[in-house]
Amino acid sequence: MDQPSDPITAAILVIGDEILSGRTKDKNIGTIADFLTAAGIDLREVRVVPDEAAMIIEAVNALRARYTYLFTTGGIGPTHDDITADCVAEAFGVGIDIDERARAMLLERHKPEDLNAARLRMARIPFGADLIPNAVSKAPGFRIGNVHVMAGVPSVMQAMLDAIAPTLKGGAAMMSETIEAGGLPEGHYASDLGEIAKARPAVSIGSYPAMTPDGFRNRIVVRSRDAQALAEARQAVEALLAKLAA
Repeated sequence: MDQPSDPITAAILVIGDEILSGRTKDKNIGTIADFLTAAGIDLREVRVVPDEAAMIIEAVNALRARYTYLFTTGGIGPTHDDITADCVAEAFGVGIDIDERARAMLLERHKPEDLNAARLRMARIPFGADLIPNAVSKAPGFRIGNVHVMAGVPSVMQAMLDAIAPTLKGGAAMMSETIEAGGLPEGHYASDLGEIAKARPAVSIGSYPAMTPDGFRNRIVVRSRDAQALAEARQAVEALLAKLAA
């Protein structure tokens, strides 16, 4: 991946009534977030919208304008409620029809006589889009502008993500350090921790309480793309915790 100096940002748009109803538990957000973090791309926003055209179109246009990349999942299957491709085409103001490249990909899995109208819906691609290969089930996703349209099925989404990885421009990887604060309540260090963070704009600092097998524990996570700033922030946090423990 190329590594430009300007921050590279991204959003995820999850599409599907089944996610909002709770019937299907999303597994793609975490996978994409891990991938983007490793690539030095800042995930700034995640939206979940139903299978409603107006909401999908509005979200696509808002997010693609705001961030370097937009990744969508869901809504590109063979059923009537799979309307993502049509909505993306409308968002870009282009037509959509069966793409012969996509049809050829489907024929790698299906016999010609089995490519019925439902399956051919998965070959409908907005004009001007590039295809995203799918090594699992062959039905492709697509990329148009800075929008990457992928399947909702986690294994298929992962295959598509692997396919587009070499095409993305990444930045410097985010580094992180985790500092154990033990059972010290957040209220004991919250104010001073805020001052440490305020003085170091190149560093992100978060405090995360959790129940562990050993009982309640707090962890402070320091994140930065600047190794020196990260080290200095860690030292400051450790000094604060040592002072409080004395």
